[in-house]
Amino acid sequence: MITGRDIIIVGQQPWDVEIGSNCKNIALEFSKHNRVLYVNSALDRVSLMKGASDPKILMRNNIIKHKETGLVQINPTMWNLYPDTIVESINWIKIHSVFKYLNRINNERFAKSILRAVQDLGFSNYILFNDNDMFRSFHLKELLKPSLTVYYSRDYMLAVDYWKRHGEKLEPKLIADSDVCVANSTYLADYCRQYNPHSYYVGQGCELDLFMEYTATELPKDVQPIPGLRIGYVGALSGMRLDISLLVAIAKAKPNWSILLVGPEDESFITSELHALSNVYFLGSKNPSLLPEYIHAFDICLNPQVVSQVTIGNYPRKIDEYLAMGKPVVATSTPFMEAVFSNHTYLANTLSEYIHLIEKAQNENSHELANMRRAFAATHTWENSVAEIYKAIQKHL
Repeated sequence: MITGRDIIIVGQQPWDVEIGSNCKNIALEFSKHNRVLYVNSALDRVSLMKGASDPKILMRNNIIKHKETGLVQINPTMWNLYPDTIVESINWIKIHSVFKYLNRINNERFAKSILRAVQDLGFSNYILFNDNDMFRSFHLKELLKPSLTVYYSRDYMLAVDYWKRHGEKLEPKLIADSDVCVANSTYLADYCRQYNPHSYYVGQGCELDLFMEYTATELPKDVQPIPGLRIGYVGALSGMRLDISLLVAIAKAKPNWSILLVGPEDESFITSELHALSNVYFLGSKNPSLLPEYIHAFDICLNPQVVSQVTIGNYPRKIDEYLAMGKPVVATSTPFMEAVFSNHTYLANTLSEYIHLIEKAQNENSHELANMRRAFAATHTWENSVAEIYKAIQKHL
């Protein structure tokens, strides 16, 4: 464990983001034994222009105008900084040398705002922890002069066009220049190791109390009339991440099975053939507090992801949520799933494998297996993941 240090965190997600955030969970764990400054990304000019009526944008603009304070205390040892500066929206620029020049200016503005907060808080000899922020934080090692830098890889960002354009050049350099790289999947740790030998897999924490402490009640009303074997998925329904054709094929091959999909749909799901199938049920978005009720209602849980650069290295948190409730899980096989989850899930690549494994999971399910799944999921805590980050840092302090 590392204690009594000052840690600055920069990253993709601001503290006031509504969705779950690895970086926020890590920050809270850090703050149990250290002082932490969690820095939101600086407001960019296009966001200001497009979101002038958004309360979050209005607040950030007031901070830039010094009408409100940008340093907010979260707990006795942790603060959140809303930078009092604006950065230019430059990612559309195709000429890399021009982008690099303007990105340096953005970094300098961002760093000045951070340094003002550092001075106000009396931070010194601090560690800089960067959550995948490859553009706005590219020069912060030079500009903030931390005692040690850590780059955290939790998604393969270069698979997305926005990050790929300039990230293919910048991220490898940022990884190589960092003292330590840590990743939440073995795939991403291997990726970072191509550029930095001090790269480590640190696992993933999950907030599982909601799922592990769930006490069964009656099924949700929209599930009660659904017949047959209930096979379910909970999460965002995104065609970029989920295999729609596989879901269609399963539904057609087994009309006596019911496929339940809980979550918001993107355009590819809205327009998909799934809506024409009588044994596929779209149950819509649910309050996060209700998700255990729906997972409890599933006989089998699915994660039918597309295998692509976007998904191959990601850590699917929903797998832990399913397992925390003792549910049998059938998921698409990836190197990461094979390495971490193969002993507690059923991993498939083809339609026939999916059907066979769903039947197998149903037939051999037992209280003993359910308890083993819960026990395994319980090991995936933020305390354990951050302990691995501490180990990586301690090797280089």
